[in-house]
Amino acid sequence: MKTLKLLSILFIVTLASCSSVNVNADYDKNASFSNYKTYAYMKNNLDNIAISDFDKKRILNAIDEVMATKGFTKSENPDIIVNIFTKERERVEVYQNYGFGWGWGPYWGMGMNRPAVTTTPEGTLFLDFVDTKTKELVWQGQGTGYLTQNRDKKEAVIKEFVVKILDQYPPK
Repeated sequence: MKTLKLLSILFIVTLASCSSVNVNADYDKNASFSNYKTYAYMKNNLDNIAISDFDKKRILNAIDEVMATKGFTKSENPDIIVNIFTKERERVEVYQNYGFGWGWGPYWGMGMNRPAVTTTPEGTLFLDFVDTKTKELVWQGQGTGYLTQNRDKKEAVIKEFVVKILDQYPPK
């Protein structure tokens, strides 16, 4: 039983270290993305996000860094408003292990192990871009992946989410 628990923990650590983020994006096909050069955040929504203030700051810093590489600047009179949403859930995975064996002589057999159940926190980050003139949503990106509670790794994980999501902007 201890071996099963140890293997489960090792699997979770290995899975968390791979930390892949799945991304999707959708957009308004009539929007003129080349016209957007400045941005600001929807401040009212930032207070309502159910994550720590430190993680909010990490997300905003990562967005600022990536937006700058795309030629955007923050402005008091922006072309687009960036709205942020987050969602977290426990991902439950059940693994059933079967064992078969044979050997020399009259001994052979088949065995069945108990299922291994693991839970890992999985988060989704949504980035909405709203045209300030039309007040319409013009682009939405989302990234889903495993989260970490390790403070030293949080910044890298959050940056990976933001970079991979914003790789989808502007739509091609």
